Amino acid sequence: MSTTVSKSSVGMLSTKQTSPVLIAGTWQASDASGGFQVSNPNTGEPIEEVFPISKWSDCERVLSAATEAFHALQRMPATRRADFLEALAKRFESAKDALVAKANEETGLAIAPRLSDVELPRTTNQLRQAAAAARSGSWAMATIDTKLNIRSVYESLGPICVFGPNNFPFAFSGVAGGDFAAAIAAGNPVIGKASSSHPGTTRLLAEQVLAAMQETNMPMGLVQLLYRTSHDDGLRMVSDHRVGATGYTGSRVGGLRLKAAADAAGKPFYAELSSVNPVVILPGALAERYFKVVEDYAGSGLMGVGQFCTSPGLVLLVDSDVGRAFVAEIAGRYEKAPAGTLLSKAVQSSLTSGIETLRSAGAKVLVGGQAIDGPRCAVANTLLQATGEQFLIDPTRFQTEAFGNAALMVLCRDLNQLHEVLKSLEGNLTGCIYSATDGRDDADYEALALTLSTKVGRLLNDKMPTGVAVSPAMNHGGPYPATSHPGFTAVGIPASMLRFAKLTCFDAVRSSRLPALLQDANPTGTTWRSIDGQWTQGNVG
Repeated sequence: MSTTVSKSSVGMLSTKQTSPVLIAGTWQASDASGGFQVSNPNTGEPIEEVFPISKWSDCERVLSAATEAFHALQRMPATRRADFLEALAKRFESAKDALVAKANEETGLAIAPRLSDVELPRTTNQLRQAAAAARSGSWAMATIDTKLNIRSVYESLGPICVFGPNNFPFAFSGVAGGDFAAAIAAGNPVIGKASSSHPGTTRLLAEQVLAAMQETNMPMGLVQLLYRTSHDDGLRMVSDHRVGATGYTGSRVGGLRLKAAADAAGKPFYAELSSVNPVVILPGALAERYFKVVEDYAGSGLMGVGQFCTSPGLVLLVDSDVGRAFVAEIAGRYEKAPAGTLLSKAVQSSLTSGIETLRSAGAKVLVGGQAIDGPRCAVANTLLQATGEQFLIDPTRFQTEAFGNAALMVLCRDLNQLHEVLKSLEGNLTGCIYSATDGRDDADYEALALTLSTKVGRLLNDKMPTGVAVSPAMNHGGPYPATSHPGFTAVGIPASMLRFAKLTCFDAVRSSRLPALLQDANPTGTTWRSIDGQWTQGNVG
């Protein structure tokens, strides 16, 4: 019999002492090697709570509990996981005010509309979509060959480590976001690693997770939370034999170190690392609707202070009177717009470093380029400019990600040179081409799109990339270094669930010993299964 969480362990934690970690269904004192605090990015003032830096002994305890939970989940119907995810969505909605207030304090992101009206509803929507996929079972792609009596299905993989990023405290959180929802829906326990930028928000989320676990009588180790470990223990964790896979969103340097450790142990590691998200603006688009393109780009480039993984950080145009006018117009708008608050001092430092790398490569700073004096985490809205010739001489440095309110405009000699720049690009999450609607750009669009589509996970036409819809058709992925694997997405149920599943084949296994999805009778009556090459909701025979 599986062990379940103790209801006495739920409750608000004191903010006047080091916060405990969530292990095996209880809030416990960490075996810590130190602690850390975060600061309010709007004021620069430290926030009272102290969070532990866990030693390996904490990691060992969460791994043991997660392994026990995994075995318990294997014996549970998928509807139990769906019940948990739906209960959690309701709890997040009930705790909205507290969650949003803490996230605002730790990240500086606006309460409305960003946190309360956009990100939290997106998070609960993800959870409910994941629950629906778990109930349906169609995600598992049950495949039955009656002639050979061979049947296969995707099944749960094992404990999943989820590293949350700094820019989405809810929607990508290690204990609430898309990776978390996909891993749970696929039948795996989650070991959440909080972002060091908003650990208090993650703690509040985990309190609601624990309550939902109790409400639905889930295994104690279904979801656990650590705030930070040493670098060596992080490497050891993702490569541990008990871990099924890792989902990571964060810096390229940190992600590649973790990936190397996971790769050495043969453990899947799905990472979102960096992306400049190129936008190509063809001459016909500027001639046809100049100010519309200006509005689209200015709004997208500064949205969320540029702190989206799909923010358009690289713009490619032909060097012409209208092309130069476009760059000047954007520069003027960047200069006039107030500079928003960045997520943290670390983000501010990374942004100024990225700007300096672009400048040292030869880019000219048109506006901004410097941190803003004062306690607030902020950098002046920054626009840089380079030529196509400069870019092609040093494409690696010119593709440095300046994460935040900064962008690079590249003026190319002609469309042939612009095409050469596209060929030199690394992998990105998104790529966009703005073109005329009257057909004058069609031939150029076709040629450029063929190249750009090989460099990105999502190709857009006449649309900026900052929105990532929670849709089954969405791909939030792309070739390296956008992600560590071009064949998977971090957004979009059910496709995102396949990262955290293994394909199991049953050859001549007796019917009574098969998983429910592979037995002759469709267990739900609505699950889509492939039977002898035909997708159907029917039974075998």
